[in-house]
Amino acid sequence: MSVKSKENRSDALRDALEDQIITGELTPGTRLEEIALAEKFGVSRTPIRQALFQLAATGLIEHRPRRGAFVAEIGLRRLSEMFEVVAELEALCAGLAARRATAQDIAEIREAHATCAKAAERACQADASPSESDAYYYSNEQFHQRIRDVAGNEFLLEQLGGLQKRLKAYRRIQLRARDRVRNSLDEHKRIVDAITSGAGDEAAEAMRSHVAIQGDRFADLLSTLRRSASQDAG
Repeated sequence: MSVKSKENRSDALRDALEDQIITGELTPGTRLEEIALAEKFGVSRTPIRQALFQLAATGLIEHRPRRGAFVAEIGLRRLSEMFEVVAELEALCAGLAARRATAQDIAEIREAHATCAKAAERACQADASPSESDAYYYSNEQFHQRIRDVAGNEFLLEQLGGLQKRLKAYRRIQLRARDRVRNSLDEHKRIVDAITSGAGDEAAEAMRSHVAIQGDRFADLLSTLRRSASQDAG
């Protein structure tokens, strides 16, 4: 097996465990034993260990000395607060990008948006699977990362990095809500247009609205989590 295929397997296991944690199939306090998980997924302990390491970095699990790995608990209030903060940080990135983007930067942001559009086309098909909305998520992350890079503020990226990791699973799952991928792509276009025109305030507001999950969007996220849990149980 190549190194790349090993990494892909570890990433797939991480996503599968993320799904089970945030939908409640693996409840807070559950001990995650490498041997049992390896048997469940039909893999060796090495990719399981790598996946658990990645999940620990996101805060979804915690390692307790001499006891092992356990599912952590993130309350709904805490989750909402983290989304509120990350929306402001992403908005700041977009505003800075609108002020600082070169013609080449704008071309690359547009290219990233085009890649998202291709992924969205597949994810919006009637028979699309969760893996196809996940594929859109990863394209979406590349789009956001390009804007963060153009913002050019290393300290800002450091502060954003930890929150990105902690919210990754929830941002990925929320894209499974009805019409969320299509709406996300439309929101991307507004962000791109604002950055292209150099409108910093508009770019920031478009990004803030895109990332925040207050009100109906937060309710949609919770509904999607419950529905995913029911499907997994069935």
